[in-house]
Amino acid sequence: MKQEVLGINAPKRACEDKNCPFHGNLTVKKELLKGKVVKKDTSRSATMEWFRPILIHKFERYEIRRSRLRIHNPPCINAKVGDEVLVARTRPLSKTKNHVVLNVIVADKDQQKKKTVKKKTEKIEESQ
Repeated sequence: MKQEVLGINAPKRACEDKNCPFHGNLTVKKELLKGKVVKKDTSRSATMEWFRPILIHKFERYEIRRSRLRIHNPPCINAKVGDEVLVARTRPLSKTKNHVVLNVIVADKDQQKKKTVKKKTEKIEESQ
């Protein structure tokens, strides 16, 4: 098990995934990207996207363009839809996957709110 990859500490949860950069044999390159997870599959895959401004000289304005990327989501990290993630480039993992999630930067606030509301309702039900 690697304790650190590109300055990012290993997650506390362990996994048996051979394509995990921390617990498996996967090496990562220094090419890092940040984006938001928009889709998650059951087969340890996810889709992330990020937006970038492009200048249009004729109108002297910017337009926003979107990029999407298929990524590997190890079970020890398990990024959810809406999470802001840090992704590193790796060797090809499949036909379309060349990147792996290293870290969840910001978890989705809506999911956290739902969890706290659920816990509060459970506590109220238990007390009655």
